[in-house]
Amino acid sequence: MDIAPGHVDTTARMLALLDLSDAGGAATTDEDIFVGQSEKQPHGRVFGGQVLAQSVMAAIRTVDPARPIHSMHAYFLRPGDANQPITFGVQRLRDGRSFSARRTQAYQNGVPILSMIASFEVPAAGLEHQEEFPEGIPDPETLPTTAELLGKVDHPARSAVLERPYDIRHVQPPLYVAAKGERAAVNAVWMKTKGPMPDEANLHRAALAYGSDYTVLESILRQHGISWVTPGMRVASLDHAMWWHRPVRVDDWLLYVQHSPSASGARGLGMGKIFNRQRELVATVAQEGMLRIPDEVLARRS
Repeated sequence: MDIAPGHVDTTARMLALLDLSDAGGAATTDEDIFVGQSEKQPHGRVFGGQVLAQSVMAAIRTVDPARPIHSMHAYFLRPGDANQPITFGVQRLRDGRSFSARRTQAYQNGVPILSMIASFEVPAAGLEHQEEFPEGIPDPETLPTTAELLGKVDHPARSAVLERPYDIRHVQPPLYVAAKGERAAVNAVWMKTKGPMPDEANLHRAALAYGSDYTVLESILRQHGISWVTPGMRVASLDHAMWWHRPVRVDDWLLYVQHSPSASGARGLGMGKIFNRQRELVATVAQEGMLRIPDEVLARRS
């Protein structure tokens, strides 16, 4: 497995986070109740991709496995506390002949931190087309790892980045500590889990939601020559939408190509297309984020 010596098996840790405890509830309420834990973070807040993936898994647990998830739309309502468990309540909105719909609410201390609606479908034959895989993309094996890039960097977030369950390799210079290279409208990364995953298809779809949140807003930062460690900058995810188009394995390399159609009013929209190595479009992602940039930084970029 592609895990740095001395590091915990981060893939196994992610799988443990996605293995929610069943707290019952459906017999006495209109919700199925599950409980999950959180990955510790240096800032103490729950990572958005984690609670997204857990919300997806909670919904999956209430649907026939023959109906894979094909879309979800979620709002981040409040920051979550990474030191407390999360309760997930799932409402069974509909079970039709072909489609099922579920609403998942994630709670801490009785207060919702995320609200999501997801749709599931019995696979069926139909029309087929997709956007093309971009040309001129280097193979992931030729790109530096995060450990190689951040191995000697002294920053409080370094260990959290290195211990992510995903191996993420940037096609352009990464934005971890500096915005090097030319400003660009497109941000692209290769990503896969650092260790192997079980064969359960819906587990891979949930894990893709987990990984989709790491870099989706980087297309906004890259257009303006801003890095993640810009002094005084505040970034928060507001919502997240995802469509799964085709079967996916997250333990094989995936190309995540991102762009931002707009940024205004201290908000920016990031969109991404995820391809497998067979050049198939497996998912599309959209996320709006809050980006509060200090006035002096904005003045230098005007």
